[in-house]
Amino acid sequence: MNPFFSLVKLLLKAAIFFTLFAFALNNQADVTVHFFFGYQWTSPLVMVVHIGHGAALVAATARRQARPKRARCQRQCSAPQQVRR
Repeated sequence: MNPFFSLVKLLLKAAIFFTLFAFALNNQADVTVHFFFGYQWTSPLVMVVHIGHGAALVAATARRQARPKRARCQRQCSAPQQVRR
């Protein structure tokens, strides 16, 4: 890989990190998440955002892992069976 692109990639990662770090520092106010049946949870805003982001990553990863298995099963099930004689 070209050293220039390695430097650009490193700078981009650093910029994203510092942007998220500044977001976390600026959003320390408490928020209340209201659930069903009167349940509620009070937490800093940044924690609620990070938990939501983490849940979305887990759901997307699970969906991505399930897709190839489903496609493989459909290919195997739809393939014509060879008869041995």
